[in-house]
Amino acid sequence: MSSDRLRNVVRLGWDVGGAHVKLAAFGRDGRLVAMRILPCPVWKGAEHLRDAIATLRAEFAPDVASAVTMTAEVADLWPDRRSGVVGTAGILIETLGAAPLALFAGPEGFVPAERAAAHADSIGSANWYATAAVLAHLLPGGILIDVGSTTSDLIPFTSGRVTARGFTDAERLANGELIYAGAARTPVMALAAEAPFAGRWLPLMAEHYATSADIHRLTGDLREGADLHPSADGGPKTVEASARRLLRMVGQDFAPPVLPAAKALARYFAEEQLNRLRRAFDLVASTQENGVEMIVGAGVGRFLAARLAERRDIAYLDLANVLTDDEALASEAADCAPAVAVGLLAAALTDA
Repeated sequence: MSSDRLRNVVRLGWDVGGAHVKLAAFGRDGRLVAMRILPCPVWKGAEHLRDAIATLRAEFAPDVASAVTMTAEVADLWPDRRSGVVGTAGILIETLGAAPLALFAGPEGFVPAERAAAHADSIGSANWYATAAVLAHLLPGGILIDVGSTTSDLIPFTSGRVTARGFTDAERLANGELIYAGAARTPVMALAAEAPFAGRWLPLMAEHYATSADIHRLTGDLREGADLHPSADGGPKTVEASARRLLRMVGQDFAPPVLPAAKALARYFAEEQLNRLRRAFDLVASTQENGVEMIVGAGVGRFLAARLAERRDIAYLDLANVLTDDEALASEAADCAPAVAVGLLAAALTDA
């Protein structure tokens, strides 16, 4: 990215999560000019969040405005979600507050960071709403499926409106609009209770031996750079290392002749994850009186959304083809959709 383009940045959109901090930078013409992402284990301490935000912010001029959506409040660093919103807002004020700073509060729009406590229920985990709100103004309707590293969001929208039945995490979990299964960080033991191996159904070991990144690396679906946190054993992120970790889930050891069996095991778990997504989709789709004409895929695991659309014979649109016309940034923009979306929403409010 040239320094000239970065000097032209006038607005930053942030998605401050509990595992990653994502940033979208916009130029004077409103176009997306840069994407950034850093892993950030908030559960290990607030300093990780502070350092990640400060590192990303340092690349841009001091007077550049920021619009922020967050999910960092759910990290178990905080005693409860409200404390998490207030604590995260404090870090944002400390690191970003020298320039204009606003927090996204879902249907309430943007609020000053200093007012975070008064709007905590709307600010917390509203990043999905930002993406759906942008789509609702660009497309006639459909269901957004954002498969991230940790969770999957299924959000119905129609022309001008987000039509999700839930807003809080608890409501969205109950309505099938939030699934705690993603493409990289999900423990394999959360996806199934048993798996077929060598002609037997083997119960899975209740250990954090492998993650969904190992599954999708073995199936060949996981893109380079989609898995930014350490592996379950801290080992390398190779096909062989993923096979070794996955085989441990069924009490097996790795050897080169066993690699085809490990890949078959990965395909089984991938189907189990897709089945969870399908069940949630069918539930959400059943609330749409006129059916679902389009699935829009976002997140590093959107290959699962595309596969589901194919299975359901529904038109599929990759969000990479929506958020920017810059091919060099399109895939990253779809990976980090809420950061882009919150920046676009803030720009629309400023220009109105």
